[in-house]
Amino acid sequence: MISASVRAFCIVFSLGCLVAATAAETSAADRKSSLPRPDETVDYKTTPQGKLQLHIFKPKTESSSPQPAIVFFFGGGWVSGSPSQFYPHCRHLADRGMVAIAAEYRIKNKHETTPFECVEDGNSAVRWIREHAADYQIDPKRVAAGGGSAGGHVAASTATLKGFDAASEDRSISSQPDALVLFNPVVDTTDKGWAAGSRKLGDRAEELSPLQHIHEETPATIIFHGTGDTTVPFENVERFCEAMKKAGHRCELHGYTDRPHGFFNYGRSKEDYQDTVEKMDQFLVSLGWLEKQ
Repeated sequence: MISASVRAFCIVFSLGCLVAATAAETSAADRKSSLPRPDETVDYKTTPQGKLQLHIFKPKTESSSPQPAIVFFFGGGWVSGSPSQFYPHCRHLADRGMVAIAAEYRIKNKHETTPFECVEDGNSAVRWIREHAADYQIDPKRVAAGGGSAGGHVAASTATLKGFDAASEDRSISSQPDALVLFNPVVDTTDKGWAAGSRKLGDRAEELSPLQHIHEETPATIIFHGTGDTTVPFENVERFCEAMKKAGHRCELHGYTDRPHGFFNYGRSKEDYQDTVEKMDQFLVSLGWLEKQ
């Protein structure tokens, strides 16, 4: 038989676990509720797995001239994730005068799709923004793509890979961005780079690897990456930037000492989030897309 003292301990322990779990859920809910909200959501693509939306943040003051835009793709290993990851970045840039967008794209957990559909959807999102530039006072020659981890891969792929376009779209409208803003991105999906990605892609790994497809039109890029990242090793982005510079392109790499994967996220570290946002801002100022503060 279980003694009264053991039963009491079990009850107290169970209650403690419940309180801890509830506190964690409440904390996560509080973080989510504190996020800025998009000004508009719009369907940009209909797929066999359902419709996909863009979550749009607009500048608070109207401009007499077209403004630059940026679209962010969330991380999650091509398996999971949410556009809300980049809501804080979008609100910051919208407040600075850009049209900032967090994109949905197909993922395995929700749509039972592969990384190839992720890249196709990234191209579709950039193309849709250019096609509807006049509707949102966007300059179609100043459209950036950004993202974190696998979302960084999607963004980098729109700037490097060819041939991953939906057949129904007007391919005379370019899906290549004019700048890249990448946070611990997957840039090498071969066995020399992100091993987990290589295993998922098999003999098609190099086909979906941005590093191996840098070309003469790959745009100026800024990368934020932790040197302690064990998910996507720092040397991956070092090789990417080296290849970019060898091709004559600008690649600005900011390494954060001993930081792990995902260090930059809002709510993870206030200091790291703020520092990466400030450097992102400075990069866009240097391109002439934002006014210097």
